[in-house]
Amino acid sequence: MNEPLAERIRPKSLDEYISQQHLVGPTGTLTNQIKKGLIPSLILWGPPGTGKTTLANIIANESKRPFYTLSAINSGVKEVREVIDKAKQSGGLFTAKNPILFIDEIHRFSKSQQDSLLAAVEKGWVTLIGATTENPSFEVIPALISRCQVYVLEAFDKDALIQMLQRAIDTDEVLLKKNITLKETDSLLRLSGGDGRKLLNIFELVINSEVSDTIEVTNDMVLSKVQQNTVRYDKTGEQHYDIISAFIKSIRGSDPNGAVYWLARMIEGGEDVKFIARRMIISASEDIGNANPTALIMANNTFQAVTTIGYPESRIILSQCAVYLATSPKSNTSYKAIANAQQLVKQLGDLSVPLHLRNAPTKLMKQLGYGEEYKYAHDYPNNFVEQDFLPKEISGSTLYEPGTNQREKSIREFLKNRWKDKYNY
Repeated sequence: MNEPLAERIRPKSLDEYISQQHLVGPTGTLTNQIKKGLIPSLILWGPPGTGKTTLANIIANESKRPFYTLSAINSGVKEVREVIDKAKQSGGLFTAKNPILFIDEIHRFSKSQQDSLLAAVEKGWVTLIGATTENPSFEVIPALISRCQVYVLEAFDKDALIQMLQRAIDTDEVLLKKNITLKETDSLLRLSGGDGRKLLNIFELVINSEVSDTIEVTNDMVLSKVQQNTVRYDKTGEQHYDIISAFIKSIRGSDPNGAVYWLARMIEGGEDVKFIARRMIISASEDIGNANPTALIMANNTFQAVTTIGYPESRIILSQCAVYLATSPKSNTSYKAIANAQQLVKQLGDLSVPLHLRNAPTKLMKQLGYGEEYKYAHDYPNNFVEQDFLPKEISGSTLYEPGTNQREKSIREFLKNRWKDKYNY
């Protein structure tokens, strides 16, 4: 049987579908819609091997709709229009049974290709389901995003991956002919990187390489088999995430040698320049922040530049930015500040806005005291006056603490001079 294991055991119903409980669990946001067959156009965003294609197939099966599929890799505007024409003929307009058009890797579609979908989605000729591994905010045109719901799929956790392996052993007609024992799974799980398809591919490779039908899977056995079948850089697989992780950690660790090495690995592997540049924008804010605010400007300009230029010249711009970020002073205080603030919000919920900070556009609001005691900072010396900007329940909380780098030392002094004891770090 030539069909891969991942395809042979692909779930065909919600009951067989593993993980993504926030979407398709008993109280998932998509569960009732799928069961009722009332499916909006949507975009499934998540890492490779998290069940995006499988979920699209299940939605079509459960809602009993015609199902058409395109891959953005080998489909142009002509193919899109041909499929839309077929879909229009197979389903009624504005009914609950509109055909589903599934587009894998929709982020690879050009603007003109995405534009060709707008009328079909807007007029109800098809229900679009797009799958993407990239942030749709960057890769999908706003007009299309506004017509779709975006749902995020998460990488499989350990329990889900083990459940997937056990399901393969218990249900696959090929594996049922063997006596397989999962003695150790750490290597399988680590090599998969949370990618269910990759996990099953590695597992199948390991099993097929054994002569005996009685197989005990161990960590050493898995590593020895996989090392004999090492693959080149895969832009959609484990190395895609491992190498970008090494790249960002080199920048965070102020090592330009490491940064340009991992950058070169991605460039030689044909990695998307925009993917690399976006990660540097994030690093400029998360890891450098106000220790060197120019880093964010540099990274953003790099993104704009490589988007315009592309390979091969963009490698120079990427290298310049990577070296600049790696050699910049580091601070994660802004990152920690927003994390602290979000934790407070989750713990305490929606605390009331103090009256003096509220807007008062109507007479009634003014009578209720909205904005009455607010002090306009520009009316005071140094454009500053003490007042409380937090809800009374958390008054005095410290969410942001400046770092010890030169730039943030000046911020520390500024706050200390203005607020005295309140910001006396």
